[in-house]
Amino acid sequence: MATDWLGSVVSINCGVMLGIYQGEVSSVDHASQTISLKQPYRNGVRCPVPEVTFSAMDIKELKFLDIQNTVNKTSTEQGCTPETSVISSGHPMPSNKATNATNESSRSSTTQITILRRAQTGSSNSRGATHSTQRRSGVRNGFAGGSVRSKDDECFGEGTDEGLDTDFDFEANLALFDKAAVFSKIDGIRGHKAQHHSTQTEQKPQSYRHDENILERKPVIYRQITVPQHGGKEYCTDSGLVVPSIPYELHKRLLGAAERWGLTVERRLETIGVCSSQMALSLLGGPNRLTPKNVHQRPTVVLLCGPHIQGAQGVSCGRHLANHEVEVILFLPNFVKMQESISSEVSLYGRTSGLQVSSIKELPASPVDLVIHCLDSHENPLMREQSWYQSAADWANRNRAPVLSIDPTTNEGPQAVEAKWALSLGLPLPLAERESRLYLCDVGIPKLVFQEVGISYHSPFGCKFVIPLHPA
Repeated sequence: MATDWLGSVVSINCGVMLGIYQGEVSSVDHASQTISLKQPYRNGVRCPVPEVTFSAMDIKELKFLDIQNTVNKTSTEQGCTPETSVISSGHPMPSNKATNATNESSRSSTTQITILRRAQTGSSNSRGATHSTQRRSGVRNGFAGGSVRSKDDECFGEGTDEGLDTDFDFEANLALFDKAAVFSKIDGIRGHKAQHHSTQTEQKPQSYRHDENILERKPVIYRQITVPQHGGKEYCTDSGLVVPSIPYELHKRLLGAAERWGLTVERRLETIGVCSSQMALSLLGGPNRLTPKNVHQRPTVVLLCGPHIQGAQGVSCGRHLANHEVEVILFLPNFVKMQESISSEVSLYGRTSGLQVSSIKELPASPVDLVIHCLDSHENPLMREQSWYQSAADWANRNRAPVLSIDPTTNEGPQAVEAKWALSLGLPLPLAERESRLYLCDVGIPKLVFQEVGISYHSPFGCKFVIPLHPA
């Protein structure tokens, strides 16, 4: 009678762990209590093997989806309807043909299932699969008539690949892969994308970073400053703008024209004092050091100033530093007569908490945080030969503190004080080759004042008042 079910399409429910299988019945073995399906599907997906064998004790439910004509005829003669029949473990079937399958299923009702797969040539595989089924059945049926699952199986389950006895044929599977066709298809897609991307690039405007969100209508002109008298050296900013140097005579004419239009010496000194003090505060550590909680580590700055306009610029810087709680010591020799600008700056500095000394012996012997050098004068280079100048320069070199030079001169030869930073005003002078890092300060000269002395000027400062300059 088992041969009557060959060729029928059935659905076998193997539980949640292993799923539901559909396929055509290829064999039914009463001796080993197994049923085999060819061209099987598991949960709607084609299985990788041509045939799957199930043990009757592991089948929870069996449905006949399509019964052969011979089965239909037999069922009609016996008064049974050819409708789809269902075999459930422990439940009788209305179909006489399904009685034997029901009895076999009722004899062993364990919840676990065992799937045995046969290879196409596989007599040895079939024997191994049958042996595996018998061994597992003996272990699982520890309690007669009971549906018992071990704790490990109940927790971790059992994979469907444990019963695979056929090795995967990698060579045969790889032979199905046409690499040449796939690579040609990939190259075609890449070429199409590249062509599409180039077309979009031509049509789409250039994208900018978050700090470059300005559309340029024309190329950037990096030489935006031209001078009638070139100083012989050129510098450039971080943005690449060219800043030419000018001789001291042209620089003096520029400051004189600014004074005629209202940019007096006092206003210029205030601007230079603010910008140079901001640079000094940054060199001293800025917000990392100058905080209300750091009162016990206030930086100390020594100002070396001479009796001239450059010295007045240093005094203005010292006043702003003292206002920012910096320990300032001003060195200024006693002179019988000084310029009015420096006298007024010294008088204003005296209202701060900063100290003023006139002797080198009163300066600290231990290293300080910063030395601001304002000893040189553009108008009187012979001042270097005076004793007070040489004493102050020797002290600065012995102290080994970093030096900031404000408005350095263009004197050739060795420098009396080696400065680490140099701050020029407006436009740089052609300074001698030094190891100083050059910075430029905006003193507030209007554009038309530059034009008055023949300088075509566009501000290179951007959003800052002090910018670094690099040799071009």
